[in-house]
Amino acid sequence: MVLFENKGFENTPRVAQLVCDYIKKSGIKYVVMASKTGYTTDIFLECFKRENVDAKIVSVTHCYGDLGPGMCEMTAEKRKELTDKGVTVITATHALSGAERGIAKRYGGAFTPAILMADTLKMLGQGMKVGVEISLMAMDNGAIPYGEEIIAVGGCSHGADYAITLIPGHSNNLFETKVIDIICKPRIS
Repeated sequence: MVLFENKGFENTPRVAQLVCDYIKKSGIKYVVMASKTGYTTDIFLECFKRENVDAKIVSVTHCYGDLGPGMCEMTAEKRKELTDKGVTVITATHALSGAERGIAKRYGGAFTPAILMADTLKMLGQGMKVGVEISLMAMDNGAIPYGEEIIAVGGCSHGADYAITLIPGHSNNLFETKVIDIICKPRIS
């Protein structure tokens, strides 16, 4: 496991290289990554091409409405550009917050199990929570095969600073999810 001294987007190229190296050794075929605008996905595509890595990229954006009603951070043009390069782009409700966050907001912070789970995963770093969550979302969308080990890439805000391997379940059976390895993470996130 590689530990970064600081969290943040400046780690993205190094995370991409570490993921490429891990794929070469393990043969993992799917990488699921959080990418609000496509920035992270572009860096991984460049690294995969340079390193001649053959793995399928699934890019998970924030859901519509995060920026405001009807708005998504990834433009339609960027989505098309990525899909034309073979990337599967998913935009879906966040598996570990979605509707529960709306209920908690409405009723003054009511306790919800999914939000508790998300906050517990954050104890291991924001990227751990993001990695598990986007993997559930990719599984629920049929973008990755059931029962197969994948790599998930997340971060603290922009870019990537955390990568894990896991076998995700569907969100309706999320406790089937098994985190296997931490490839890299910030020391504190």
